[in-house]
Amino acid sequence: MNAIRYEPDRLMLLDQTRLPHETVWVTCRTAEDVYQAIRSMQVRGAPAIGAAAAFGLALEARRLAPAEVRSRLPEVAAWMKTARPTAVNLMQAVDEVMAALEEAPRGGEADALYQRAVAIAERDIETNRRIGDIGAKWIAKHGGRVLTHCNTGSLATVGYGTALGILRAMRDAGTLEHVYVDETRPYLQGARLTAYELQEEGIPYDIITDSTAGFAMKLGWVDVVIVGADRIAKNGDTANKIGTYSLAVLASFHGIPFYVAAPTTTLDLSTPSGDDIPIEERSAAEVTHWMGRPIAPAGASAKHLAFDVTPGHLIAGIITERGVALPPYGESLARLCDTRGKS
Repeated sequence: MNAIRYEPDRLMLLDQTRLPHETVWVTCRTAEDVYQAIRSMQVRGAPAIGAAAAFGLALEARRLAPAEVRSRLPEVAAWMKTARPTAVNLMQAVDEVMAALEEAPRGGEADALYQRAVAIAERDIETNRRIGDIGAKWIAKHGGRVLTHCNTGSLATVGYGTALGILRAMRDAGTLEHVYVDETRPYLQGARLTAYELQEEGIPYDIITDSTAGFAMKLGWVDVVIVGADRIAKNGDTANKIGTYSLAVLASFHGIPFYVAAPTTTLDLSTPSGDDIPIEERSAAEVTHWMGRPIAPAGASAKHLAFDVTPGHLIAGIITERGVALPPYGESLARLCDTRGKS
């Protein structure tokens, strides 16, 4: 299952706000279309957002007059980065595409940018499969009953998935027993999207309310927790969907290992700690309303932080396509990035 399809003159995104009950594809032909799809969460998940933004810039290069591409695209790129400020994959993909613009021959900018966007997309799928293979072997030693949060599968990436990719690989290896899926309020990415993917894959699961997770750990249902990431700081502090920090604290209290699965493109060693990660705050209406219908009193106020930050000391390991980073993260993550730079 892939939620992103692409051609030189269009980007097609599976509208994740309509799942699981409707399968609707959104066609983007401009950077504006892609920006709005990212902002509205029609496409979501750090790797998927990065790839979508890359294609959005390639589309804009094709739309602009040839003489305007090099002068106007940097402004579009800077604006594209504001769509979801926490996800570092967005920033890196935009920077990579803009580097391709500098290298492109005059008159061939649109084709060069499209080819770079395709390379980003194809690399994401290959990377996720490696994360799955490495993570499945590593996680199996803890047991086969896994709790996860938000959505980290094909819908959050170009294909296969990060944390959910590990679950797929464990299923194939015969080491996965059961998955507990946090509903993930207020957007319900777990209940709507992760459950959808697991059901399609035939993987046994149960949805639980976010507030059930701690008691589920106490009851002995959970062997290990695996989540994704939107940005990982130099010291291992990790930004992920709101509710992740609470899970990490609960897992620590119950002696359950807590892992993060992410590609090395999610590492941001220029950010010293989680205190320096920008946290997106979304509309209060996403908390006070559901599917356009109010669930709170008229005029109710709400705070909607889209992400939280889990301190590195609560994370047992960070599973990447280059291997598993272990504490102290200041050293192990730097080694992974050195390896990435030499490949």
